[in-house]
Amino acid sequence: MAASSRSFRLLPVLIYASLFFASSFAEIRFMQIRSDYRSIIPFDEFGFTHSGRLELNLKQISFSNPNPNKLELKNLGFFLSTKDSWFHVLQDIQDGAIHCALQSDLIKPIFAFDNIDDSKSVNTSHEVKEANQFTLVFANCVPSLSVSMDVRSAMYNLDVKTNRRDYLSVGKSVLPRIYFFFSLIYFSLALIWIYVLVKKKLTVFGIHFFMLAVVMLKALNLLCEAEDKSYIKRTGSAHGWDVLFYIFSFLKGITLFSLIVLIGTGWSFLKPYLQDREKKVLMIVIPLQVVANIAQVVIDETGPFAQDWFTWKQVFLLVDVICCCAVLFPIVWSIKNLREAARTDGKAAVNLMKLTLFRQYYIVVICYIYFTRVVVYALETITSYQYQWTSAVAAELATLAFYVFTGYNFMPKVHNPYFVIDDEEEEAAAEALKLEDEFEL
Repeated sequence: MAASSRSFRLLPVLIYASLFFASSFAEIRFMQIRSDYRSIIPFDEFGFTHSGRLELNLKQISFSNPNPNKLELKNLGFFLSTKDSWFHVLQDIQDGAIHCALQSDLIKPIFAFDNIDDSKSVNTSHEVKEANQFTLVFANCVPSLSVSMDVRSAMYNLDVKTNRRDYLSVGKSVLPRIYFFFSLIYFSLALIWIYVLVKKKLTVFGIHFFMLAVVMLKALNLLCEAEDKSYIKRTGSAHGWDVLFYIFSFLKGITLFSLIVLIGTGWSFLKPYLQDREKKVLMIVIPLQVVANIAQVVIDETGPFAQDWFTWKQVFLLVDVICCCAVLFPIVWSIKNLREAARTDGKAAVNLMKLTLFRQYYIVVICYIYFTRVVVYALETITSYQYQWTSAVAAELATLAFYVFTGYNFMPKVHNPYFVIDDEEEEAAAEALKLEDEFEL
């Protein structure tokens, strides 16, 4: 709530962060606003073509003041704004040039509440002929007045030739095909992996079956996401595919992080058990992945209009960072254990090969985490709204490369090269281990 004029003007600045991170899928939304004093409530963000449409339906509109005057209601309403325009609007408010976002010439007004009739409901449709990315925003420039209402919004692009609606933002309209294509790749990888397991069944360990489960869950997750986006694109609703997507996304997230931990510990193919500290890492990662998936569902299903949406966004980012850091520790422990073993068991060449592999895996895991968490986000931020699909392709290509690297380097091996090492190679490896610097994070 804004208790003073100054705090009221500064409040949109705080809300701008959540507006900036808004999702741009914009399926048909049903939202309930109850006794809300916020001066700015951002709804969905959407990339329009020259034939865009916005449908807005409001019901059960009520105010904390039962009989607000027309002058007050004129300062309440919905509008569309681009990110650039919104930045200038905030600047004008702070400079005192205007006192309400609805007074700016940089926005596209949709509806002002002084036009509400006695039915306390609104049904309006608005054509968007400017190709750009807009955010639907509600402004309340009366600090002492709270608002309650039921909101239904639908933003879509209309194909002028077929009169068909596309409820996906213009930059993400191709996502269903992209996700379906990658799901086929992962199903193919699963078949190849099954062939490898059958062919080399004498050297198959439990970790290899776990890797098969991870690949299958990733394929099913992508298939459900493709269907989810396909139904949203055509009808504005996921028709239940979002539930399956969240289920497989949850299972995929838990199994992938667990797999990285298990490979990092050398479980199954180096040792048949987990140490206590390695079990503790799993006990930390798995519950955190549960929290991360809950946060992801809340973020996707509510949107930035919810008062705690930005909090859930922060929770998700924090938990994800903790999980990414936690999975690195078992790899480091294995590397240190291999260095110590190389000095005592007389198998320098074997340990050097294992050490090299784990070091490579450590670097690849860091690169994968950095790329999918930082580079992909940066790409989504700087890329024009028409090409937002490129960030999804980049993330999936990086994930595919990580899966292929992991499978190739840790696949079952029938002929173990460690058994054919001669004395000269053993001595060279021992010297290499002596000359190496201590491995550090």
